[in-house]
Amino acid sequence: MGKKHGPAIVAIGGGHGLSAVLRGLKNCTDDLTAIVTVADDGGGSGTLREELGMPPPGDIRNCMEALADEESLMRTLLAYRYPEGRLAGQAFGNLLLAALDGISTSFDQAVAQMSQVLAIRGTILPVTNENIQLEAVFENGTQVCGESKIFNFKKQQNCGIHHVRLIPEHPPALPAAVEAISRADIILLGPGSLYTSVIPNLLVDGISDAIEESKALKIYVCNIMTQDGETEGMTASEHLAALLEHGGPQLVDLCLCNNATLPREMLYRYQLEDAVPLVVDRREMEILGAEVVCRPLTDEKVDFARHAGDKVAQAVLELYQQRGHTKTF
Repeated sequence: MGKKHGPAIVAIGGGHGLSAVLRGLKNCTDDLTAIVTVADDGGGSGTLREELGMPPPGDIRNCMEALADEESLMRTLLAYRYPEGRLAGQAFGNLLLAALDGISTSFDQAVAQMSQVLAIRGTILPVTNENIQLEAVFENGTQVCGESKIFNFKKQQNCGIHHVRLIPEHPPALPAAVEAISRADIILLGPGSLYTSVIPNLLVDGISDAIEESKALKIYVCNIMTQDGETEGMTASEHLAALLEHGGPQLVDLCLCNNATLPREMLYRYQLEDAVPLVVDRREMEILGAEVVCRPLTDEKVDFARHAGDKVAQAVLELYQQRGHTKTF
């Protein structure tokens, strides 16, 4: 094997935001770990979770697609959804992971075995092996259990999310996830759905403490847009405040924000969904203790607002170098 290069990077989150960033990070370090939420209960993942009693595979599968060596072929194979019959809408990658879970002693072992089969570049870890549910408590005191139900319930209540919690509370973190955080040089939180992809990881027992105790450079990659049914009307500082309130005051050293202008047609489409570009209120973010750095981070190859993994990776490595870290890559 060749000499390892690059800093040890841990990316924590879920959904398409995490997988987009992983596509860039896998090209700049040989020591990359993705820690992925397992609170999803909707779609094909929710069906497998209900019928087989396994953690949801969807976010794990997305990360597999991003980190597979033959990404174009593997992305097509893993993301293939059966068009009809009893499996209609189910992704092949979900079924493969479900099969491996059936012959493995634990979910994280199934993920490790699937990683070997696909020869992925990096390590993917579920944040916990426990069967957890996400509950949202709203500003008017009402609550709803189930990640997939939060969007519609929030629209019905027409008020903000006060906080989220896991059921059962304080599930134990996967030991390998805590160990990866403890030896990391860089820890990334986000991008991704604030309350349903990023924060749930911080509620797993041991994760927030490990991040706070780490000497790594801790970066929150802010979303490009607000999210309808979750964070509409919130500024970047309010996103950061929610992170700190759920996880602890020492979670973030620096917030990496997008400053690229989005096409007018794209903005119009998002406005129809009550989503707008995230307002970066720098002063309020700095009051919360985080340095703010803005870079053009959007992926211009797609017609929606998503981070370009290579741009995020370049910005992260530049910030790491600027702060006097000496590892070469």
